[in-house]
Amino acid sequence: MNSLMTVLLLAVFVFGAWKNVPVAQSFMTGAREGMDTALQILPSLFCMLIAVAALRTSGILEEAVALLSPLLQRCGIPADVLPLFLMRPLSGSASLAMAGELMATFGPDSPQGILGAILCASAETLFYVLAVYAGAAGVRKTGYLIPCALLTWLMGGAAAALVWPLAE
Repeated sequence: MNSLMTVLLLAVFVFGAWKNVPVAQSFMTGAREGMDTALQILPSLFCMLIAVAALRTSGILEEAVALLSPLLQRCGIPADVLPLFLMRPLSGSASLAMAGELMATFGPDSPQGILGAILCASAETLFYVLAVYAGAAGVRKTGYLIPCALLTWLMGGAAAALVWPLAE
């Protein structure tokens, strides 16, 4: 892997020299712009992390699971995956930790493990992505962005519930 990276880096420098591009200066300019972008999205990221921590510690997640569990059980969907489904649009790391807990508790070949893996693959961390990219792009008028993102999250969950029995 190290030799591949070295060859790739050398190829970039050789190609840049061949095209008369100041590679080192271009690299430094790109690094500076990357740092500026990181500083621009830091407040949005910080707010998102606080919101996720508040959601997990407030007990709202457990209340939502208790409220929706009977409906899921009637549909034949294990209620154990509901916290993962609810956390997925907010935090990728928290939802992956929840998927790991599902697989450690029930096993990767269990209905909970399979559905948890499908849910992780069928949804994105919507609010994180919206906060980071909209913040970096300076988008202030989100309009239909959040409702459409939530609709895609729900459709991803519905598709996962439909595909899940086929994977068992």
